[in-house]
Amino acid sequence: MAPLPVRRPADRLKIVLAYCICFLTWGSTWAVAKIGLEDLPPLRLVGVRMLVAGAALLPFVRSHLSLLTPRTLGSLVGVGTLQIGFPFAMMFIGQQWVPSSWAALLFSTYPVWVLLMGRLLLPDQLLTGPKLLAAALGLAGVFALQNTQLSGLKLSSLGVAGGLLILGSAGFCALANVLVKRHMGHVPPHLLVCVQTLSSGVPLLAASFLLEGGLPVHWTPRAVAALLWLALGGTVVTYQLFYWLLPRLSLSSVGAMALLDTLVAVVVGVGLLQEPLTASLILGGMLILSAAALANLSPASKLTRSEE
Repeated sequence: MAPLPVRRPADRLKIVLAYCICFLTWGSTWAVAKIGLEDLPPLRLVGVRMLVAGAALLPFVRSHLSLLTPRTLGSLVGVGTLQIGFPFAMMFIGQQWVPSSWAALLFSTYPVWVLLMGRLLLPDQLLTGPKLLAAALGLAGVFALQNTQLSGLKLSSLGVAGGLLILGSAGFCALANVLVKRHMGHVPPHLLVCVQTLSSGVPLLAASFLLEGGLPVHWTPRAVAALLWLALGGTVVTYQLFYWLLPRLSLSSVGAMALLDTLVAVVVGVGLLQEPLTASLILGGMLILSAAALANLSPASKLTRSEE
């Protein structure tokens, strides 16, 4: 277990740029996905997105195929199932019974899941006061953003089940990222993304043909454009940068990315989809930015690369 070298200013700049590209791009995908879903059913859009992303990376992974030992390949497929397969399926089922605003709020517990999973699986990731405060501020910010939509919400037993599924999907994503940070440091990011997207895209698309056979499918220009942005920008570029960042960031900083993602999604919704600009949005944005700053400026534990 060798510690990472001390970062130079140029390295810090690369980390900041990669971090910003990730949360800005992922924040935009919520609006783009909403546009794509006007013409394509959810699992069809997600399944094709992952297959296109994996296919786009195939030419770049040839030189690293020797790393795919049976053990590594099995680990990548397993982590891909936790990162993409299970969460998307759970979100799709859960959102049938839960309003989208509540679904977004439940999934925003991701930073808390990351801290808890990291504390259990990574001995050097301690639950310090600043980390817990950052998570609390972030959740308060997302709640403020969704306050208007959540007021007066009543859930049935199916709604409770749907909420638990969405909450579980956030937990699966957090577990996958902690496992990548702990065990996948030796695997190049593009190989990580390629294997995970291909291995998850096939069952997602199969599920689409089984469950969405009667739904209309229209491959309009806007649907294709949305799909390409989600696959190439929101998956190929962002996931490679994210996996490159994982061994270089504290888990609190990783969790804060999801909070900034939420803030960007709301801003894009206001600017692109003409959603209302409210006082709760401004307050929530301030809380989220404070949480992200606290998570990224608080002292980080020594980060190490895992060796197989």
